[in-house]
Amino acid sequence: MAHLRFQALQEVLRRQPAEVKYPSTKISDYFGINVFDKQIMQKYLSMEAYRSVQKSIEKGTRIDRKMADEVAAGMKAWATERGATHYTHWFHPLTDATAEKHDAFIELSDSGTVIENFSGSRLVQQEPDASSFPSGGIRNTFEARGYTAWDPSSPAFIVDNTLSIPTIFVSYTGEALDHKTPLLKSMAAIDKAATEVCLYFDRSVTRVSPTLGAEQEYFLIDDALFHARPDLVLTDRTLMGHASAKDQQLEDHYFSSIPERVSAFMKDYEIEAYKLGIPVKTRHNEVAPNQFECAPIFEEANLAADHNLLLMDLMNRVAKRHNFRVLFHEKPFAVVNGSGKHCNWSLVTNNGINLLAPGKTPRTNLLFLTFLVNTIKAVHEYADLLRATIASAGNAHRLGGNEAPPAIMSVFLGAKVSEMLDLIEQNVTDRKMTPDEKSELKLNIGKIPRILLDNTDRNRTSPFAFTGNRFEYRAVGASSNIAAPITALNTAVADQLVKFNGEVKALMRKKVKKDEAIFQVLRKYIIESKPIRFEGNNYGEEWLKEASRRKLSNILDIPESMDAYLSEKTIGLFDRQGVLDKRELEGRNEVRLEIYTKKIQIEARVLGDLAINHILPTAIKYQSDLVENVRGLKDVFDEAEFREIASARLDRIREISGHISAIKAKVREMVEERKKANRVENIRERAGLYSRQVYPYLELIRDHIDHLELIVDNETWPLPKYRELLFVR
Repeated sequence: MAHLRFQALQEVLRRQPAEVKYPSTKISDYFGINVFDKQIMQKYLSMEAYRSVQKSIEKGTRIDRKMADEVAAGMKAWATERGATHYTHWFHPLTDATAEKHDAFIELSDSGTVIENFSGSRLVQQEPDASSFPSGGIRNTFEARGYTAWDPSSPAFIVDNTLSIPTIFVSYTGEALDHKTPLLKSMAAIDKAATEVCLYFDRSVTRVSPTLGAEQEYFLIDDALFHARPDLVLTDRTLMGHASAKDQQLEDHYFSSIPERVSAFMKDYEIEAYKLGIPVKTRHNEVAPNQFECAPIFEEANLAADHNLLLMDLMNRVAKRHNFRVLFHEKPFAVVNGSGKHCNWSLVTNNGINLLAPGKTPRTNLLFLTFLVNTIKAVHEYADLLRATIASAGNAHRLGGNEAPPAIMSVFLGAKVSEMLDLIEQNVTDRKMTPDEKSELKLNIGKIPRILLDNTDRNRTSPFAFTGNRFEYRAVGASSNIAAPITALNTAVADQLVKFNGEVKALMRKKVKKDEAIFQVLRKYIIESKPIRFEGNNYGEEWLKEASRRKLSNILDIPESMDAYLSEKTIGLFDRQGVLDKRELEGRNEVRLEIYTKKIQIEARVLGDLAINHILPTAIKYQSDLVENVRGLKDVFDEAEFREIASARLDRIREISGHISAIKAKVREMVEERKKANRVENIRERAGLYSRQVYPYLELIRDHIDHLELIVDNETWPLPKYRELLFVR
């Protein structure tokens, strides 16, 4: 096996940047050329059909069969002109990946000849079966009927020679089997609730949409090194590996010049992303070696979720052209920082007003405060649910690792906004103020201060931070589908806005003036949600103590944190807003527990195999070499000299023997614990056993292997080491 490591390293040294064919025109000339967007629709559809699609997008109305046939014909004509031969319904199953089944644009005519055809019925709905996707018991494999249905709000696109049509995926009985369906429902819920609240301030608001910008972190590793590490191939992370003498200590990788091979890869996938209408804007080196980030311009949340998944798939495919592999795992390498997906979330009206952007007048600031405070209140009320949505086997390595927010949910606002909420809490409207305070706060007008955009520093340790005109949900894992946490956030905020609306109207019925009623309710929410506001270092030990004092939950166990999905509070929330019913929540929770269990199970199997079949034979061979060396020394030197010279070698032999014995014992114990867990039928109990009884062995075994890596001859060690993996050559 060791020779594979050195072959891989030699292959890496021969790498040259791949040639990238850059379009001769500027980005705006080819942006979205592979997308059936509004501009393309107008060329291929009648005005009646185009308006029907736009009405469906904006108001959720159904497209009748005649219009669907015309849209399908136009879509096919455009796609085939661009070289498409197949089409697929593209959807998001509960695996955090995407799914597609390709069908050709062909039918047999009565005469037996092949003709190209694509009907409205095939555009709008299909029955892909897809019985092997997890459903959490919602459907049985022998009752596998499932439907995909077209989502007109996310435009179709072409990848390779296939027209991809974004769709939802539901069971025969109508339950959601995907991430898109509840996301769309949550967006409808927040649209309705937020629009009604906006009418207190602006009668022209008819629609409110959540917007999202997902910053995507990732690692790159050379393809040859990737294939020389079975743990990376099978689990997406390194299950062993001693820290490199140099990794991120100097922080010299962060924002430094991008390596030439990596730059070529970035430019290549950005070109492909632009063709697919994905507005990738930012690229840079992240903190850890071989870690990078890209970020798009904000989009409507449903489209942003589609684009993020499409971008991840695109990056995987383009990376192979550059002899790279992309690692989206939250913690592919121990010791160095892991990867997140920072979700920048806001709400925007149909007339372009960002509801989380401070205004310049008391009226617009009261609007801003209303949505700011209700969002804080929603996060406070449903902190456990929001944490559950980002809980996973991968994210468990990253969260709380002094590089990402801990398991405690908190909200950062910044000094000025926090000060303003504190003043409102105290109901201070007439105290004497300094000239500076008056110029910034202007509390004497309408009780609401003027808030300046970006007047505070950012807090990168907060799981949910206000950053001037949006909230940055930083706790989301790099590999996850952002639809799940955003669905929960949308639903929680929608529900909170409904409660707010009801309380304001109740006060107004008591003859309290509208502005005063709004102010009173906001003040009550500020007081009630104050425990979740924290302006300090979320990584520090003092926050753990303070959070405990505030009675904020800190659930570290992943299966336990997922229990929030099935609480009466969560079930009531999703039911009231019409997003998910109890059966759907139970199914999703079971799927998440099953995925967690299987990932730990796979990691345990892979580690056991590598330990017994790769590491131990290498260690035993090196130990045997030392034993032979000691025997040779005994033949050469007299007893006194031998004892002095061989002492260190004998200590090393004993040390290796200790690690070998420990690894054998721990692997055997881990296998037995896994067998015990596998015999448990209840998925929640089984996941708990894997978390408490199996998972700890991964670190115990790794510790002994990592010590052996420092002892065993470098020439015989079978796997590429961290010092070889972590630096792009």
